Amino acid sequence: MIDLETIGLETQTRPVAIGAGLQVGGEAIVLMCGPCSVESYEQTHAVAAAVHQAGIRVLRGGAFKPRTSPHSFQGLGEEGLKILRAVADEFSLLVISEALGIEELELVANYADIIQIGSRNMQHFPLLWAVGEMDKPVLLKRGFMSTLHEWLAAAEHIVSRGNEKIILCERGIRGFDSATRNVLDTTTIALVKQMAHFPVIADPSHATGRRDLVLPAARASLAAGADGLLVEFHPDPDAALSDGDQSLPLSMLPVLAEQSRLIAKAVGRSL
Repeated sequence: MIDLETIGLETQTRPVAIGAGLQVGGEAIVLMCGPCSVESYEQTHAVAAAVHQAGIRVLRGGAFKPRTSPHSFQGLGEEGLKILRAVADEFSLLVISEALGIEELELVANYADIIQIGSRNMQHFPLLWAVGEMDKPVLLKRGFMSTLHEWLAAAEHIVSRGNEKIILCERGIRGFDSATRNVLDTTTIALVKQMAHFPVIADPSHATGRRDLVLPAARASLAAGADGLLVEFHPDPDAALSDGDQSLPLSMLPVLAEQSRLIAKAVGRSL
């Protein structure tokens, strides 16, 4: 059980295996890259090819999208999951995708290697209990209005049902300044290392909401101790059906990989 009241010396992170020879929370930084939403086979295949070319092992992509407006693109559903799995298998990539609720959980689990619980669902307790009963890695995003203690307590709900394969994801919290979409809390990345044994990664795309700030935020996250990054890429960000403003073009994939490698080396890690 996590001690939510006591902050001690830095705890020992327990790596989470997400595939053969790959784990989050070990010596190496792990990058997870791909489109916000799976829009088509062609779009996702182009991203997967670029991800593979950059030496990245995990493909992210949304098939079920919890959009603020019901009139926005809501994702392709199971068809999107089929596309993700097909292109990932072609390039020997792992898949991370979000489950919005218990209704989609088993379906997502059939296609994805890592189940993402999004910011809006951080305290959807029946969903947390359900993934807690699965033997599959879970990426738990911090709620954009949630404290660190609430975030760790949500992780504890998953652990209480038997699943300890949890990766925490700092994705920014809501602030008062509209200059950025959210406020990237790098302090919490460092602090969670002192309070829990879970690996923690950062999502600089949602944290900033601005394409020009994604790389600086990514560098800051790794310097603060993040075990990896979740970053959005698109073949044509300006034409993306969701979150194009925060998506990087595919030409920036090798740049992200190289900059991550340099920061990792500076803090005694690898990529």
